[in-house]
Amino acid sequence: MLDQNILESFFESVNSRDIKQMGGLFTEDSEIYFPKTQPLIGRERIVRFFKILFRQYPELSFQIQRSIIEGNRAAVQWKNRGKNRRGEGYENEGVTIFEENNGLIDFMSDFFKDTEKF
Repeated sequence: MLDQNILESFFESVNSRDIKQMGGLFTEDSEIYFPKTQPLIGRERIVRFFKILFRQYPELSFQIQRSIIEGNRAAVQWKNRGKNRRGEGYENEGVTIFEENNGLIDFMSDFFKDTEKF
């Protein structure tokens, strides 16, 4: 069963920009599906993606609104806010689907309300 702590740790690592902690939450061959990108397969590609995201959005924080956990799957509704590298404000909300395997994130897919902002 997926542990709520994995979800909280993921969003905490994003909010604090802790790449090392984040990388430790994914399996070696994890998959991420993120709007307007090709699928990201493998921990190393996922970590590189987040490094680039953090450069594009030097200020970005997420607040979990609610989560639903069923077995090794979870859906997390969130809101975020921040600024891009040009100092422009950014806000969005969405849902992220997670799947866990042996205590680590094995699959993640994001759904945003407004993909035009990204």
